[in-house]
Amino acid sequence: MNQYDVAIIGSGPGGYVAAIRCAQLGMKTAIIEKYATLGGTCLNVGCIPSKALLDSSHHYEDAVKHFEEHGIDIPGEIKVNLAQMIARKQSVVDQTIKGIDFLMDKNKIDVYHGVGSFKDATHINIAKEDGQETIEAKHIIIATGSKPSTLPFIKIDKERVITSTEALKLKEVPKHLIVIGGGVIGLELGQVYKRLGAEVTVVEYMDRIIPGMDGALSKELTKVMKKQKVQFNLSHKVKSVERKGDEVVVKADDKKGNEVTMTGDYCLVCVGRRPYTDGLNLEAAGVKMDDRGRVEVNAHLQTNVSNIYAIGDVIKGAMLAHKAEEEGTLVAELLAGQKPHIDYNLIPGVVYTWPEVAAVGKTEEQLKEEGVEYKVGQFPMRALGRSRASMDLDGFVKILADKKTDEVLGVHMIGARCADLITEGVTAMEFRASAEDISRMSHAHPTFAEAVKEAALAATDDRALHI
Repeated sequence: MNQYDVAIIGSGPGGYVAAIRCAQLGMKTAIIEKYATLGGTCLNVGCIPSKALLDSSHHYEDAVKHFEEHGIDIPGEIKVNLAQMIARKQSVVDQTIKGIDFLMDKNKIDVYHGVGSFKDATHINIAKEDGQETIEAKHIIIATGSKPSTLPFIKIDKERVITSTEALKLKEVPKHLIVIGGGVIGLELGQVYKRLGAEVTVVEYMDRIIPGMDGALSKELTKVMKKQKVQFNLSHKVKSVERKGDEVVVKADDKKGNEVTMTGDYCLVCVGRRPYTDGLNLEAAGVKMDDRGRVEVNAHLQTNVSNIYAIGDVIKGAMLAHKAEEEGTLVAELLAGQKPHIDYNLIPGVVYTWPEVAAVGKTEEQLKEEGVEYKVGQFPMRALGRSRASMDLDGFVKILADKKTDEVLGVHMIGARCADLITEGVTAMEFRASAEDISRMSHAHPTFAEAVKEAALAATDDRALHI
């Protein structure tokens, strides 16, 4: 029987990063993955492929709508080759997976392909295609991630009523895509197919999209996507989804209780994700779960069984790849006797629509609820020379700072390249910077990042320079 210092079940961003860090710290490490490829949801059917399609569809939209204004004339009709777009997406995924395989080899991590389940607290059974194997490990990290959720009355047939997994490999552009759920995944994939020519209707139970983010971001993204001709049915409670041949009929009650009927040829169900613990046999190890099906952990991500840890989507907190990576690193370093930490308030959130949406720290709604006195500095992207040059005029940067100390409490932005710009906010808040600190830093001109400086100036005695 092979014996290890650490065995990790699941090879998504949390699992494979934990494995690499454990190996770097001198531990004999194994990783177990039920699927044929490493990388988990993020690399295979999540973050990476969706961004590939977002980029491809963005290029197409630019060619159709903006090239002429830039002085680029393309003779003939510009057409979508969806099969090639999907093939390019898959090549990006394949290259990324090969990169993970390389990192496993480089760090001498043993990789097992098969379904891992607990035999007891120190032994894992691995059900492989050619039989079963058992390994022993002093420490075990559960990193099995999450799966798309649905509603009890919805039957996902993976053909017309689909999840994000199927939406990444459609063989045709929908005529009318009905998206149930106005969160990150629904909006991103909805925008992909809107750009490619689909009519898109988003149905959201709450009174606004991206409800977990600052209200100003939700309002601005709604305005921008409405300009892009995306339809929104907010405060709508879906009560039935029925497939009739090649049509899907969705019925929902609006906020007044009136029934609304929508008919499309595809329905994308994006109502969140659920922790994935199926088949782990946690009972054999004595590991406890909470009432929401998540693995219970303490502040050190340790379960009630002292040698077993859990990270990522399978525990409480935001279901984000970069959160899982930080947690994987934390557990590895704890096992090595180090003293790492994670400030969960400083884990950024991003929506990869265009314009991009990004945020870190407290929202205005949270500060009001907590009774914190704060001030706001906001700067519009359209006031930037860089934005005018690239024709990316929508959006703003908003900085929330403590009214007395000027410490930055939250950074919220929507606009071009905000997924990258938000790191400036994370860095500033990690070092407990004030708005004035950011305002006194030189920002290259012309850049989108100047909006961060100007928002900080606006929060510092309302002295933005360019509005």
